[in-house]
Amino acid sequence: MKLSKRIRNTSVAGVGILGMLALSSCAADTKKEASDEVTLTVPSWVGARANAEVAKVIMEKELDVKVKLLQLDEPVAWDALNNGKADAIMEDWGGSPKKAQLYLDEKKTVVKGGDLGVEGHIGWFVPKYYADAHPEIKTWKGINKLAKDFSTAGSGEGKGEFLGAAPSYTTYDEPLIKNLKLDLHIKETGNEAAQIKEIQQKYQDKKPFITYWWEPQWLNADIDLVEVKLPEFKEGCNAPDTKTDCAYADTPLQKYLNADFAKDGGDSAEFLKNFKWTTDQQNVVAKAIAKDKLTGPAAAEKWVKENKAVWEAWLPKK
Repeated sequence: MKLSKRIRNTSVAGVGILGMLALSSCAADTKKEASDEVTLTVPSWVGARANAEVAKVIMEKELDVKVKLLQLDEPVAWDALNNGKADAIMEDWGGSPKKAQLYLDEKKTVVKGGDLGVEGHIGWFVPKYYADAHPEIKTWKGINKLAKDFSTAGSGEGKGEFLGAAPSYTTYDEPLIKNLKLDLHIKETGNEAAQIKEIQQKYQDKKPFITYWWEPQWLNADIDLVEVKLPEFKEGCNAPDTKTDCAYADTPLQKYLNADFAKDGGDSAEFLKNFKWTTDQQNVVAKAIAKDKLTGPAAAEKWVKENKAVWEAWLPKK
């Protein structure tokens, strides 16, 4: 999810106008040499930013390359990988399967970069204090009976409020609510920070709420949530999206590289392929950014300083 690719300027002395136009039209397909600049795309969630910030610190200090972080949502990041404006996606949640098929299998402009080491899990969650008092909520079949507990002024008559995710996140909540005939109305929270702020306030006030939520997520260390069991995930039950009627699939998070960069990117490409850490390690950096209010570089520097034995294994072998 995070990258960007650089195409070096080349001399065009002696090349006619038509030749210059031809060079321009195929620039995105030009084979890339090992570069001293790498661009990583960064989506809006803080865990993905943690990956990129740590990679940037290590690559700039140990590999002597300049790293640019470019904020792009997942679908746009895939396009950037394809057209050569991005070098790598470090945390893909599988939210763009059509683009993955096009660029990986058909055009072959993108290649797999390996497992990040973190497994993504998405689901619906309620606070444990509410689940303890109302155990029926632990399954989707109990939602309609308890929907009034989640009602707000904006949820509509007879419906409960469901805290939704940022628009760019992988979500099937709207078809799930419709197909399971649930008395819920999605409240668009806008972005991760706003959703977290609302969850924290409701949790502090011991109010009931039901929300789209995920792991890895640093806030899980501070609050106690219980998952609402949705119908079992089975292959194909969430495609097409409008017919989705099952739980989200667990997703081992993956890295992807621009194909030319993977081949010709030298130590930078090898390092990104080797980059692999745990959910807990990612959460340490994410929490430092989101809760402790460190800057991204400061949080990454702190983790790198304290975990040399971990990241040294990611460096290219000499």
